[in-house]
Amino acid sequence: MKLFVSLLSPYVRKVRMVIIEKGLSDRVELVESAPYDKPADLIAANPLGKIPALVRDDGTALFDSPVICEYLDSLSDKNPLLPAGGEDRIQVLQLLAFADGITDAAYLSTMERRRPADEQSDTAWQALRDKISRGLDALEHNTPDINADLNLGALGLAASLGYVDFRHGDMNWRDGRPNLTAWLDEISKRESFKETAPPA
Repeated sequence: MKLFVSLLSPYVRKVRMVIIEKGLSDRVELVESAPYDKPADLIAANPLGKIPALVRDDGTALFDSPVICEYLDSLSDKNPLLPAGGEDRIQVLQLLAFADGITDAAYLSTMERRRPADEQSDTAWQALRDKISRGLDALEHNTPDINADLNLGALGLAASLGYVDFRHGDMNWRDGRPNLTAWLDEISKRESFKETAPPA
């Protein structure tokens, strides 16, 4: 299989963490791709030109990260990351959606500050940062169980918090959030978190 990636993308990081946790590293080739350059092989895999995109062994492609993660989880019984059904599955998917929402706001905030200075909106930027803060506050009061079995929602949250650290360190998000800080400190000990850290 071939996975189109950017090593700075938090969405890609989540997928790469799944690959490692599922023991699939020898089955997936990582192909670095710059979506804004619209490379032909990425466009062929995903007409939207977004990463991550996964080309399976039969030539069919999957995108984006939640779909790819669920597919990868289905390939092996090792370390199941998504419950088969019921309330447990709903709770994991809810945590994943929460994490992806924080990631979306953090990514858009980053992109807002990359626009030409005269085109930037301080109002839009602050609204996005407020979303991040509200999401982190909610998770502080409902932090995942640090001793629970690893799941896809937890990996998504780890990737999201890692991205906030990477691009928005000035937010000092750990201040006043000891539960969430302790949770990230624990999950960051895993090899999948260490191996997927953004390049320095």
